[in-house]
Amino acid sequence: MAAAEQWAWLARIRRTQGRKGEVFAEILTDFPEKFAERAELWLIHAPTPGSSEPLPTRVDLTAHWRHKDGVVLHFAGIDSISAAEALVGRVVAIPRPQRMRLGEGEAYIGDLIGCTLVNVAGPLPVDVGRIADVDRSAGAAPLLIVRGASGEILVPFARSYLHRLDLEGRRVEMALPEGLVDLNRETGLRQKGQ
Repeated sequence: MAAAEQWAWLARIRRTQGRKGEVFAEILTDFPEKFAERAELWLIHAPTPGSSEPLPTRVDLTAHWRHKDGVVLHFAGIDSISAAEALVGRVVAIPRPQRMRLGEGEAYIGDLIGCTLVNVAGPLPVDVGRIADVDRSAGAAPLLIVRGASGEILVPFARSYLHRLDLEGRRVEMALPEGLVDLNRETGLRQKGQ
């Protein structure tokens, strides 16, 4: 079970926390209370284009607690800062069959990554690009980080824009406001030119 599509992402480890091997993680699930029910977790590498993914590592969660906008996790056998540093950037996940069922129009972040975003606001559908990541810290709606032919585009994953979610077909259809894609492109170009 090495392919990223076979995993449900729960958190992404951002940094070490404390001196006894704890790590601070960004929460990628709407059900953080479920950490209390999960002793067995897996650490995977977030997929990057063109690279082979190292095998997932099974870990036992010995302690966790909410901290600011994230969660602090402590795994068995990770008892030092240097051991915790080796985990930074890894994704905490469970096998897909173990995840909670979601309602209509809801998706797990790991399921969105790699999907093609299609703008269906006009008379013809337009491919915007592939969803590379999701930024949940940007505000009320998570931001889809989309990589297209013109570079990186940021698109709010707002329910009011969502037209159709086809995860099996790896396609997210959204009716985006006029000018949103172009505005994002112009902002990205200005930031790169600075």
